[in-house]
Amino acid sequence: MYKILKKRELNSAVTLMDIEAPMVARKAKAGQFIILRVDADGERIPLTVSGANPETGAVRIIYQVVGATTYLLNQKEEGEYIQDFVGPLGRPTEMEGLKRVAVVGGGVGCAIALYVAQQLHEKGCEVHTVIGFRNKDIVILEDEFRACSDKLLLMTDDGSYGKPGMVTVGLQELIDEGNQYDEVITIGPMIMMKFVCLLTKKYNIKTIVSMNPVMIDGTGMCGGCRLTVGGETKFACVDGPDFDGHQVDFDEAMSRSVMYKPFEMHAYEETCNLFKKEAQ
Repeated sequence: MYKILKKRELNSAVTLMDIEAPMVARKAKAGQFIILRVDADGERIPLTVSGANPETGAVRIIYQVVGATTYLLNQKEEGEYIQDFVGPLGRPTEMEGLKRVAVVGGGVGCAIALYVAQQLHEKGCEVHTVIGFRNKDIVILEDEFRACSDKLLLMTDDGSYGKPGMVTVGLQELIDEGNQYDEVITIGPMIMMKFVCLLTKKYNIKTIVSMNPVMIDGTGMCGGCRLTVGGETKFACVDGPDFDGHQVDFDEAMSRSVMYKPFEMHAYEETCNLFKKEAQ
């Protein structure tokens, strides 16, 4: 059993948790993920590590309530326990030799992008960050990004906070300023990552994407995270989650990612209704 050390609501749909898992905390690096189960009868889900503290043994996860398991996880409070917390899994984000990097995050993907930006900053890399949200109400982790970024552009689709426009508008602005990047690392919705890659390809800037949104069981056995990368078949959970974004077939990946949406919504609704009945 794994104790919940901290729980904090970042916005109405996104929650931060620190889980007591010393063995995972000693090994975890940015880009890797864990598999958890809320209870003994629960499903296994992958969540990308959003931070780790080897000294306290805490591993940070930040998740959006979108399905049955994240709904059940969100019912847990500080001091309570979850059944399983296994990892770290996947390949960590490669950072060796990077001197100046643009980190581009969108929505809840910013939780993963933050850990990448923090570790790059700790290694002495110059970090320029672009983070994007639909509107002001769902902005998360702004202060944390400011602390580890040499430049930060915060974008909102509706212009209600920061700069108006998509993250590609902010990245284009940084490129137009004459900034030259060893690499762009982008994490967020697949449609966002696709358009970031289309932009960077014009300037021949190496771009790494995190394909964690398509992962399901985290072991490669289910085949749900199958991707075409450079014409070859890869699995996000065992070969990634990071890949060369200019080589990823995003249209295929996006088509695959929506296959399970109806099942996910049905399970979420069933779980919510059952939980409410038990609470009555």
